[in-house]
Amino acid sequence: MSVTNFPVGSSSASTGIPITKVTVPALVEMKRQGKPISALTAYDYSSSRLADEAGIDLLLVGDSLAMVVLGHENTLAITVDEMLHHTRAVRRAVRRALVVADMPFGSYHGTVAEGLANAVRFVKEAGAEAVKIEGPRFELVRALTEAEIPVVGHLGLTPQSIHRMGGYRVQGRTAESASRLKADALALAEAGAGLVVLEGIPREVAAEITSELPVPTIGIGAGPDCDGQILVFHDLLGLTFAPAAKFVRRYADAGELIRGAIERYREDVERRAFPSDEESYHLAPAVRREFEDRASSVSGHDFSRAANAAK
Repeated sequence: MSVTNFPVGSSSASTGIPITKVTVPALVEMKRQGKPISALTAYDYSSSRLADEAGIDLLLVGDSLAMVVLGHENTLAITVDEMLHHTRAVRRAVRRALVVADMPFGSYHGTVAEGLANAVRFVKEAGAEAVKIEGPRFELVRALTEAEIPVVGHLGLTPQSIHRMGGYRVQGRTAESASRLKADALALAEAGAGLVVLEGIPREVAAEITSELPVPTIGIGAGPDCDGQILVFHDLLGLTFAPAAKFVRRYADAGELIRGAIERYREDVERRAFPSDEESYHLAPAVRREFEDRASSVSGHDFSRAANAAK
């Protein structure tokens, strides 16, 4: 199979985008130059390779895979080992994008030492180039930074806090909570976070944080003023089975495309239209003649005797 063959040359597939590895400092420089950052979630080899070849700057192995890949109700059930498994697959596919791994619920909620040990696993065992953690965990961010592990912070609507928040609700709607978000974002950057994801907050709050923060902000449901944007892969392509959130723009209906293709395949199998003769392998003419001669010479008693002899 050719799935593991990378295109030859110095550009990514047919897009002509140079394969210059994206790093956290490179994304900070993009913010300085006012260049928008594109980000997308990623969960497996094939889709990650397509996203990388399309020129996406940052691929997040999100704990959202618990929902869109594994079918859980929320992100809380995913384990470290499952996240490591998917991070490895994504990392094998990527040549250019920065690969960030979500640290799942429970992997950094104990001691700083436990969080650091789990983060090391993502870098050492799975090839992650940064880890993402939710909430204002400044001490952990400092420890990870000191251990040479780039950190992506995540504020606003933090899905791992679904029970505390009472659901997936927009955050920062009051002046007090908006000010707290800004203070937390600045503190995360001061602690060493290289980027901060802002999810589910008013546009005005995200714009203010973005203007003050020395590191890039990546928005999801936070308006167009962030330094970059991220969407869930399955949302972008219409591969989900629930109504899309307000901030989701579907760029294709891959779900309908895939469903239709599978239905046509089933119909072709049922009416014996697949596979065709052209899609079948054949004996060489000489071998076919010999095979047919042998088959025709073995019949009745001879066939039974040959079958018994073969036992």
